[in-house]
Amino acid sequence: MQIWVDADACPVDVKEVLYKVSKRLKIPVILVANQMMWIPKSDLIRLERVGAGANVADERIVELLSPGDLVISADIPLAANAVARGAIVLDPRGDVLNADNVGSRLAARNLMDELRGTGMETGGPAAYSARNRQDFANQLDRLLTMLMRKSP
Repeated sequence: MQIWVDADACPVDVKEVLYKVSKRLKIPVILVANQMMWIPKSDLIRLERVGAGANVADERIVELLSPGDLVISADIPLAANAVARGAIVLDPRGDVLNADNVGSRLAARNLMDELRGTGMETGGPAAYSARNRQDFANQLDRLLTMLMRKSP
């Protein structure tokens, strides 16, 4: 099992949690981004840099992941594609996206996108908070426990 991170928009707090988990549990973490970023020196953590462009990092994650991997992203279309390939997705606020719920989340996202396209103000997400970080860390711990039990 590996952890794939949609790193360009991922909060620093989430990355820090992932670096600690990688070290503690010896799980590879691959950050995929179209810009350079600092990562700690570790054989388990690497940066996969991709070219500029919309969805380039998303497509690379879906191309490289294996069934049973964990993807960290708030991007719903990426989540849908990753789930279709057998991954589980955890967003930075601690919400799990899987085969049971990703379809409805994608439909809601597409509806909001259409509303914004008509000029309607839909607002954005609330600022990332300490509570979000804690929810993410707690859910990550639960997911990794579950996924590691399933691993051969």
